[in-house]
Amino acid sequence: MIFNYIAQNSLEIAAVIFAILYLVLAVKQNILCWISGIISSILYFFIMRSVGLYMEAYLQIFYVFMGFYGWSQWKKETNKENFVIHTWSKLHHFFVLSIILILSFLSGTLLSTFTDSSLPFLDALVTWGAVVATYMVAKKLLENWLYWLVVDSISILLFVSRDLWLTACLFGVYIVIIVFGFRLWSKALKENNAVSYRKN
Repeated sequence: MIFNYIAQNSLEIAAVIFAILYLVLAVKQNILCWISGIISSILYFFIMRSVGLYMEAYLQIFYVFMGFYGWSQWKKETNKENFVIHTWSKLHHFFVLSIILILSFLSGTLLSTFTDSSLPFLDALVTWGAVVATYMVAKKLLENWLYWLVVDSISILLFVSRDLWLTACLFGVYIVIIVFGFRLWSKALKENNAVSYRKN
């Protein structure tokens, strides 16, 4: 029975393994996280298309490009002191969140009108939230973890509705790792601020 499950869900299992590896490496600020993310995204593109989550599917293409972008950003600045964890202002967050909601409403309306998309508005909200959160990871913004917390929580509902139980469990694990990620990056930010203060 177990072997049959593995055989029938081998693509999803592989995608989950690389996705977990991506997040663990990202928490450690290891540049190899982007390679794992790219592989996972390619696999999830086919998985999401097969269950009618079209925006989630094409989000994976964005993830692939962002994987290369993130790699280049982290690689380019590896030896520079100025590429450290930082934050956005409250006004910046308000602006970004407003854009996410507007784009989600427009995309959800288009999906519900012209496609057979499952849960179009939630699909759109997760997609645009993930686009922003991925950019934030590439730029080493602390709040990326908070964005991911919301995005991944909603994603669990999407995946359960499409019987992607393994992926839903993966995102449950994500939420636990996100908490640790936020704490570690917060600690690193405080340490960097302390070093900068001493230099001044």
